[in-house]
Amino acid sequence: MNGMTGTWVVLALAGIALAAAVAALRARRTRPAARPAGPTGPRPRPGTRALPEPQEIWWAEVPFEDGPGSKDRPCLVLRVRGRTATVAKITSKHHADRPGVLPLPPGSVGDRQGRASWLETDELRDVPLSAFRRRAGTVDRQVWARAQKVLN
Repeated sequence: MNGMTGTWVVLALAGIALAAAVAALRARRTRPAARPAGPTGPRPRPGTRALPEPQEIWWAEVPFEDGPGSKDRPCLVLRVRGRTATVAKITSKHHADRPGVLPLPPGSVGDRQGRASWLETDELRDVPLSAFRRRAGTVDRQVWARAQKVLN
């Protein structure tokens, strides 16, 4: 192999390695976000799709408060009107400085870890019914009454 041919072989291998690295980065960027694992809650009858109802906790694509986009997160359904539901988001981070933050019993959101969660009632969101993915359960009457009291 002469010097010129050796240079072309090295350049070709470098180009192939670069193309493989770019393809790997693109694949990582377009992979869908991981969904939380855990119990799926009551399942709808075959052939039907359950719709959210007030007092239920669901996982849904909840819009961000400060810009475009959304996040798959648990939320409490407060009311359903037409094709949208008004929800209060649920978080695993306690924000004591925010008004209207209510503790929920551990495991309320249907995750495997059974983590404590907090209902944030100070910022409500309207979510299309098509964005609701999985029902996690229903809050008990005491939690529902406290949420209603804070919201009214």
